[in-house]
Amino acid sequence: MAEEGGAGRARAAVARLSEAVGERRRRLGTAMGDARRQRRLLLLVVCVALLLDNMLYMVIVPIIPEYFAAVRGGGGDGGDGESGGGGGNRSLLPARYPPATGDNEDVQIGVLFASKAMLQLLVNPLSGTLIDRVGYEAPLLAGLAVMFLSTTTFAFAGNYATLFAARSLQGLGSAFADTAGIALIADRYAEEPARSRALGTALACISFGSLAAPPFGGVLYEFAGKQVPFLVLACVCLLDGLLLLALAPPCAAGARANMPVGTPIHRLMIDPYIAVVAGALATCNIPLAFLEPTIANWMKESMGASEWEVGLTWLPAFFPHVLGVYVTVRLAAAYPHLQWFYGALGMAIIGASSCLVPACRNFWQVIIPLCGICFGIALVDTALLPTLAFLVDVRHVSVYGSVYAIADISYCVAYALGPIVAGQIVHTMGFVQLNLGMGLANVLYAPVLIFLKNVCQMKPSHSERNILLEEGPKGLYDTIKMEERRGVGKSLRPGGDTEENGTDSYRRDLTEVSEEDSSDYEYS
Repeated sequence: MAEEGGAGRARAAVARLSEAVGERRRRLGTAMGDARRQRRLLLLVVCVALLLDNMLYMVIVPIIPEYFAAVRGGGGDGGDGESGGGGGNRSLLPARYPPATGDNEDVQIGVLFASKAMLQLLVNPLSGTLIDRVGYEAPLLAGLAVMFLSTTTFAFAGNYATLFAARSLQGLGSAFADTAGIALIADRYAEEPARSRALGTALACISFGSLAAPPFGGVLYEFAGKQVPFLVLACVCLLDGLLLLALAPPCAAGARANMPVGTPIHRLMIDPYIAVVAGALATCNIPLAFLEPTIANWMKESMGASEWEVGLTWLPAFFPHVLGVYVTVRLAAAYPHLQWFYGALGMAIIGASSCLVPACRNFWQVIIPLCGICFGIALVDTALLPTLAFLVDVRHVSVYGSVYAIADISYCVAYALGPIVAGQIVHTMGFVQLNLGMGLANVLYAPVLIFLKNVCQMKPSHSERNILLEEGPKGLYDTIKMEERRGVGKSLRPGGDTEENGTDSYRRDLTEVSEEDSSDYEYS
């Protein structure tokens, strides 16, 4: 009887242990399911933040001419939508950069538009390092808060100094919001092709915000006054920040303590592969950044373009940009080893399109090369932004703040120089020479991307994946991260391997890790 009682107690203990293990697995599964739903909402938050940033970047275009007219004494109150500068004569689809009437105003407008990128360029090295240390959610929330303050400052600005301060403040917010947002996407979408799709969605929002902002600002400014466009954007920014607080409160992000320390930004900058990608991102955006402030005057002088034609010049380019994002995401899913080729092809298209711009003789002709430039930029950005995350995964540590700060620096170099330098180049050398130089730079840089040809064959170095597998999970974040990586690995194996025992899989992964660590940058 004693033996039977002991056996019964042992069976009961085993049953309780089995129930505990099952409950733990159910909780883990629920947490992972919630994480998948949460990351889609976080993607929405990031996309809205990028949309707002780029809309705020361009929405001031229809307001600047009226403001300078008011300063000269010819238009009354610059904050009134019916100022004497001519409410009925103002185009609802203004040029990308407003024309000025004097050299001093040209300089002021150029400095105003460049100030955002300049401050962003200076802050990005610090913001990338901070994001690596504190996580992605808190800097993203801080960036949204600064953007909200900048937007409200724009709404009530009454002089040039206030506009300049608001523009610079936007650059500070963008340095945190843009970099943290893109890094958050790369972190939450760690597997391909989901990462490329998510980053492509973010790029489409950037394009839409930049191209739709001038008509949006023009219509609201015409019928509702100067303050309304900014107040609308401020309200959306506030709602976006509240949604982020509800999804991922920064004060509750205790799992950050279990994440590894990111690679310093100065070490990432001297990585030859990352340097090649950063150079491509800067070079491919130079034609867009330099044409935006110069093409309006060239169209009026060379082809007698009307105000509505100048205002509509860039709007059709949104559609090929979205098409380029879609095509690149589909190609990357089918042929991921050709990411370098998609980027090189995009740069070749940008170069050829830039050279064709001066040959256009009417509005309909000039739309074609501009669409080609935006299509090529979509190919380059969509192919190379996920490549940056992959390079960090296999060559460094899977923390993405600093590497996407480098990407943001690349963009800012082009957009900080464009509003100031482009006009001087056109004045001294000519519009034709400007476009030929930009086109030649892109065509010559395209072959450099062959250097990235073997990136997809790299094996991981001693990074976060190895640390988690060797030391075992230390919390919910580690456990979920390891389970997600196992799940991705199983989905890539033949069907017969998907039912293997978890312990055997874990041991096999440890064996693979030890083999991989024998040579950090070995090729398969």
